[in-house]
Amino acid sequence: MASISAASPVAGKAAAFAHKNELAAAAVAPSQQQLQRRVSGRRARSGRVRAVATPARAPRAPSSTGSVKSAMTMTEKILARASERASLEPGENVWVDVDVLMTHDVCGPGTIGIFKREFGEDAKVWDREKVVIIPDHYIFTSDERANRNVDILRDFCMEQNIKYFYDIKDLSNFKANPDYKGVCHVALAQEGHCRPGEVLLGTDSHTCNAGAFGQFATGIGNTDAGFVMGTGKALLKVPPTIRFVLDGEMPPYLLAKDLILQIIGEISVSGATYKSMEFVGSTVESLNMEERMTLCNMVIEAGGKNGVVPADQTTFNYLEGKTSVEYEPVYSDAQARFVSDYRFDVSKLEPVVAKPHSPDNRALARECKDVKIDRVYIGSCTGGKTEDFFAAAKVFLASGKKVKVPTFLVPATQKVWMDIYSIPVPGAGGKTCSQIFEEAGCDTPASPSCGACLGGPRDTYARMNEPMVCVSTTNRNFPGRMGHKEGQIYLASPFTAAASALTGYVTDPRDFLM
Repeated sequence: MASISAASPVAGKAAAFAHKNELAAAAVAPSQQQLQRRVSGRRARSGRVRAVATPARAPRAPSSTGSVKSAMTMTEKILARASERASLEPGENVWVDVDVLMTHDVCGPGTIGIFKREFGEDAKVWDREKVVIIPDHYIFTSDERANRNVDILRDFCMEQNIKYFYDIKDLSNFKANPDYKGVCHVALAQEGHCRPGEVLLGTDSHTCNAGAFGQFATGIGNTDAGFVMGTGKALLKVPPTIRFVLDGEMPPYLLAKDLILQIIGEISVSGATYKSMEFVGSTVESLNMEERMTLCNMVIEAGGKNGVVPADQTTFNYLEGKTSVEYEPVYSDAQARFVSDYRFDVSKLEPVVAKPHSPDNRALARECKDVKIDRVYIGSCTGGKTEDFFAAAKVFLASGKKVKVPTFLVPATQKVWMDIYSIPVPGAGGKTCSQIFEEAGCDTPASPSCGACLGGPRDTYARMNEPMVCVSTTNRNFPGRMGHKEGQIYLASPFTAAASALTGYVTDPRDFLM
């Protein structure tokens, strides 16, 4: 990784690019205007940017009252370590070293274009093993522009010798593409790119999913990603932290999706704007990694900068065999400052949904029992993981009935698809999810991808091309999100989605699980 110093050379265009970031930093932190970056340097013959200049820091007098270190939250500690600072406070703007940069087929071409424009056509990425490129959004479609985007990614990865490019060439049979994974956020976890204490940035708002591993993970735009691609650095403002304490035994009819919808309904879609959301408590400790991902995945729907769960033995067990990279977890200090604390007794909560057209339009599932639906969708980074399908299968198994509306199943990744067909569901007498889904009359599990969560081209599997009412395990229910702008989306847990499929109405899963 290129080091940063006041005397480091930088290419001319990169200097101009960095100057834009400098102005942005000055705008949000006027007190640091005197620290404007001095950029000087020369272009290497190859045109590659070697480093980026940052301001020299003024000497710091020793503290007269003891250690200069102050109590910090997890997010503050991670960013402090990544910026080589002893301590940080919310509101500070710092340059951080990025451990992993992820992009996909929607934002990747734009990021690559900016990288080449600012650093040169022959420039090389800062570290070919830290850039992860995952086609996943608009894959199984005949749309030429969508297909072209994947071609652009492939050409760039070959040119840059990117180590972690999860390519797909044969769209007719995803299984013929051993490198193809599926939804980027789930693939990042399954392939060992998520590690405690690290900084992971991605050109997708749900990159916050990775905070489940006790790391700082957030979405960034193409411009910032282009800069990171060339330097390995990002300018970030340290967010303050809201702490959510979830205690109590998790009822057998609730899932993490219910918890995060409850929280978003409590604080609103703007309640955590540019704040870190830290999840702690006995309930959180009891969750498996996929459920923790669901919690962190939707912090962006509350406006959060990032979500984070303290790493523990559950985390370490999940990472065993997935990564050989050493990592060092960090934890909030006992005296760390939080903007506020929210406390929930999970044992008293009920299944909830988010009604159209906002994730904070919370209602109890039982209050919506008269809402007739046209279809059910189980999939996405939020609700298309192995445990999500196991949960849906549990409801179908308990009912012994067939679904009354079309029920679409879209596994997040190849591994999830394989789990659906190979792992017996506990208490099902050896039956797999796929067998239970078939008996219930669901659609055959589709090729792993983001599917209809983001709408996509008109031929996208399960896209709502007509105004319909859908109960979905996805993360957003804005007008047009899954296709037709007059479609109505009820966000729900896999339990609630499966129960609703069985009745044709929004249904509380306790009708089948109690």
